[in-house]
Amino acid sequence: MNSKIDTIIFDLGGVLVDWNPRNLYKKIFDTNEQVEWFLNNVCTPEWNEEQDAGRTIAEANALKIAEFPAYKNEIKLFYERWDEMFKVPISETVEIQQKFIANPNYRVYALTNWSAEKWEKGKELFPFFNDFEGVIVSGQENTRKPFDDIYQLIIKRYSIIPEKAIFIDDNFENTIAAKRNEIQAIHFTSPAQLKNDLKKLNITY
Repeated sequence: MNSKIDTIIFDLGGVLVDWNPRNLYKKIFDTNEQVEWFLNNVCTPEWNEEQDAGRTIAEANALKIAEFPAYKNEIKLFYERWDEMFKVPISETVEIQQKFIANPNYRVYALTNWSAEKWEKGKELFPFFNDFEGVIVSGQENTRKPFDDIYQLIIKRYSIIPEKAIFIDDNFENTIAAKRNEIQAIHFTSPAQLKNDLKKLNITY
C-alpha cells in the first residue's frame, strides 16, 4: 500500500452513479435534436450549476420560465422527474468505494456538486451514499467545484492532510482545482481506468 495516501474522496455523479438529463428528456421530446436544443439553450449545464451552488429550484424555474414561457412544463420536469435522469449505479466503482470503506487504512469521503433540495432523495435512490465518513454537498454550502473554497472546506471540516488525499472526479476541471489545493487527483473515465491509475499509485484496497 502507498503509505502516503490515507484519504479517498469521491465525486458522485459520473463516478458512482450515471446521471444525465438526456435520460429523462428523451422521453419528453420526439427527436434527439429537440433534446439537445433544449439542454443547450433552456435547461443548460450552467443553469443547473447554480442550483448545485445553492440557488433554490423555485427560483431557478421562475427565471427559466420567464425566459422561455413556451417550455414551462418541460422546465418544471427537470426537477419534478429528476430521478429519471439516473440509469443505474456504476457498480464497479461502487465496489471500489465499498472496499475502501471496509479498509481501516483509509478515510473515505464524498465531494459532490448536488442541489441541496435533492440530496435526501439522492440518498434514498442510492443508499451507499450514506456509507461515507462525511460528505460535502455543494448546494448545502452555497458554493461548488471547481471553486477553491469547497476544497478548503472539506480539508478543514474533516481535518484532511491534502497531500495524503486522492480525489476522484469525472470532470477534468475539478481535478485540476483539487491539485491546485494540494490534493492529488484522478480524472475518472471508467472503472477500469480508475483501477489502473490506483495500481500505478500503489494504492490497494
